[in-house]
Amino acid sequence: MKFRDYFKDNWINFLLIIFVLITIEIILMIYEISLFIRLYIFFSVVITYVLGLFISYLNRKSFYKRIFNILEELDKKYLISEMVGNPSFLEGKLLKEILQVASKSMTEHVNEFKFLMEDYKEYIELWIHEIKIPIATSKMIIENNKNEITKNIDEELDKIDDYTEQALFYARSNVANKDYIIKKINLEKIVNNVIIKNKNELIQEKIHLDLHDINIDVRTDSKWVIFILNQIIHNSIKYKKQKEELNIEIFTKKYKENTILYIKDNGIGIKESEIKKVFEKAFTGTNGRILNKKSTGIGLYLCKKLCDKLGLGIKLSSKENIGTEVKIIFPQNSFNGDVSFSDINVTFGTDLYNDKDS
Repeated sequence: MKFRDYFKDNWINFLLIIFVLITIEIILMIYEISLFIRLYIFFSVVITYVLGLFISYLNRKSFYKRIFNILEELDKKYLISEMVGNPSFLEGKLLKEILQVASKSMTEHVNEFKFLMEDYKEYIELWIHEIKIPIATSKMIIENNKNEITKNIDEELDKIDDYTEQALFYARSNVANKDYIIKKINLEKIVNNVIIKNKNELIQEKIHLDLHDINIDVRTDSKWVIFILNQIIHNSIKYKKQKEELNIEIFTKKYKENTILYIKDNGIGIKESEIKKVFEKAFTGTNGRILNKKSTGIGLYLCKKLCDKLGLGIKLSSKENIGTEVKIIFPQNSFNGDVSFSDINVTFGTDLYNDKDS
């Protein structure tokens, strides 16, 4: 805010004062008042007006500068009305009152929107829980009537169940802090849980699993980590090479500041130019479009979002036609079971990659 601009904004008042002074000068000339007195009256009024205008300008400049400084520092800029002090001039008081009214209206609107969103989220959660009942019932019927047709139906039901679970986690992802419980968990039990969950698909696709060095404890929420791992395993299976056996290696390494869970595969990989975008919402990439994998671009986006909520790190590296590696990083404030996999090709201790992490 410059004084020149402020003066331009008040030029009409200045012209009116000049007009009044000229009128006074004419009247004084009639009464033959000396030139010195007439000039004194003229310049004293002009100087007084300009000085008053300048003081008014300084008050306003200080007030608006303070507002802009507060705005720059505020993350939630709609709170500006609460941070502004009481101005000494009328326009500032009116502006503050306007800001307070606007802020109150916005807050009411946001609260109404939050209520509607919460109501919608509750409905989605209820619907998902309800839809799981006929899915479970259908799987029980299939279990008692096994044949090639019901087997195919069972596979499709598994996909429906996964998508409904994804929708549930997506609905809860914005309020994850109200839904998770941080406690000591064993990563081997978590991985085993995910493998059992995907047992049918792993057997059907003849996936070779290599699990080693995963008997380690960390502190996190088991339910959310199971979901994250499940999404990563699904991606590995979905983007396997057509004429080559898929190998998935899962292991952990403990470092001074963190424990890292590695999930590696020898699938089709990801283009280097697309790696930075894989955690973006709805990004499907070349593989999702050209290979007709019916990708939604939500899985990895949710993984990243939930890891952020849990305070975990997640990184992905990949080479096209070689494979993909995902790392889930558990901070060292994490702590440093079992299932039979007789139907799945699992080995322990075989390295698929030469790892150079430190």
